[in-house]
Amino acid sequence: MSMKREIYSIFMVSFLFGALSVVVVVEGLAVNWGTISSHPLPPEMVVKLLQDDGFDKVKLFDNNPQILKALAGTGIEVMIAIPNLQLKTMGNPANAKAWVKQNVTDYNVTSKAGVKITYVAIGNEPFLKDYKDMFVNATFPALKNIQDALNDAGVGDLVKATVPFNADVYYSPFWNPVPSAGMFRGDVADTVGEILEYMDKNNAPFVVNIYPFLSVFYGKGQFPMDFAFFDGKAAPLVDGSIKYTNVFDAMVDTLASALKGAGFKNMSIVVGEIGWPTDGDVNANVSLAERFYSGLIPKLLANQGTPLRPGHMDVYFFALFDEDLKSILPGNFERSWGIYRCDGRPKFELPITKDNKTLASADVKYLPKKWCVLKSDAKNLSAISGAMSYACDRTDCTPIQNGSSCGDLTSSEKASFVFNSYYQGTNQNPASCDFNGLAMITTKDNMSKGNCNFTIQIDVKPAVSPAPAPAPAPSSSSATSPSSKGGKNPGGSSKSDGPVASIPGTLCTLVLALIAILAQM
Repeated sequence: MSMKREIYSIFMVSFLFGALSVVVVVEGLAVNWGTISSHPLPPEMVVKLLQDDGFDKVKLFDNNPQILKALAGTGIEVMIAIPNLQLKTMGNPANAKAWVKQNVTDYNVTSKAGVKITYVAIGNEPFLKDYKDMFVNATFPALKNIQDALNDAGVGDLVKATVPFNADVYYSPFWNPVPSAGMFRGDVADTVGEILEYMDKNNAPFVVNIYPFLSVFYGKGQFPMDFAFFDGKAAPLVDGSIKYTNVFDAMVDTLASALKGAGFKNMSIVVGEIGWPTDGDVNANVSLAERFYSGLIPKLLANQGTPLRPGHMDVYFFALFDEDLKSILPGNFERSWGIYRCDGRPKFELPITKDNKTLASADVKYLPKKWCVLKSDAKNLSAISGAMSYACDRTDCTPIQNGSSCGDLTSSEKASFVFNSYYQGTNQNPASCDFNGLAMITTKDNMSKGNCNFTIQIDVKPAVSPAPAPAPAPSSSSATSPSSKGGKNPGGSSKSDGPVASIPGTLCTLVLALIAILAQM
């Protein structure tokens, strides 16, 4: 297969698993704030971080009153959300009107002392193929009723209803897989057209999510790694006179072409989510995440845009924090998308302003320097395996998986990691460091090595009461299969899970089939 055809094939992989975008507002960076964590930082502390870092836009996955209260008077622009499972309810205009009053106008959006809500997200990726049309018919009525309610309340010029889409609503045909050939998916084109017409009438943007990392992850070696980054090392994708050297620009312009073809060439595009995880896969690490953001951030600050959409664009990083209770259905990396760790420490020093200011750090307190580890004389392997499985059902064990930050630990070291993770999750409850006599508490951290950290929990109020710690019975189940408990149903949570709902497994099969077809061209 020629290099040109290979690049085209690779582009199809990236296209089907990512999405991208552009929009217009004031200069500054934007970020997603997810809260599926066992020990979330207090909202006031998070808002201070946002202000210290210069983030002037934040995207939420719900309408949490405590968070909105903390954002009041800050001037930070806020996107709130209506979960997918509530879309049908919003099909009733009275319900939509009540929702707008309770979640928008009651927060004094027209006052400097109020919450600067600018967008209401109508569901999250509701046309995702994996949902099998579950939300398709409910999306447009919800959008229309919410925007009508905003207009009737006199805030329609300030607050826009929009739909965060997955990239699978548009595509380039396999016989011409270039950005200029972008079009909307045939089975939803009519409904998307209705949505576009109404959003255009109300000057609302098209919001879409893109994940170059997932192009790499699902490409399984066939996606050129360099094309996911911004440093110009990738072989270009040639589309007429334009040479694309990164998937970001290619995906923005594919959407721009689809919008133009549908008659909405001037509609703004907003990137609702984009990021790079730092754990849970061989390509999910701090080094590659730093490479990714080191290219993306200067591009945004310089207002470079893309070949078809030059200039300023709003791009919401995914995400602000790691979230240790998210579902890992898509992969072990799912809990590690944050530019910050769960404790509010930045993962890397990146310039986030034109004057090279780097990420601030949260002022948190930690629990005492105590760790729970496997006793050195523990010999009952079946009991250890059962204890690990018990703990992994209640804590985050993704770092010990192959390719993760602690994947190279010995079996006994992995047991210590799991025991400590569970112990910290219970706020160092002494009863949680027993495991039928297998574990003990120590005041020395002799286990952390390299990028593998045996963490100490922060001293904040947990989101839920820490789990009790009965002595678990031995189990034959695997101790290295981390639980997906704690994650939200991706179909019904306005994607509080972030990219969980963005990874349709059926598309992976389709991509590989397309690659096989293109290889024979």
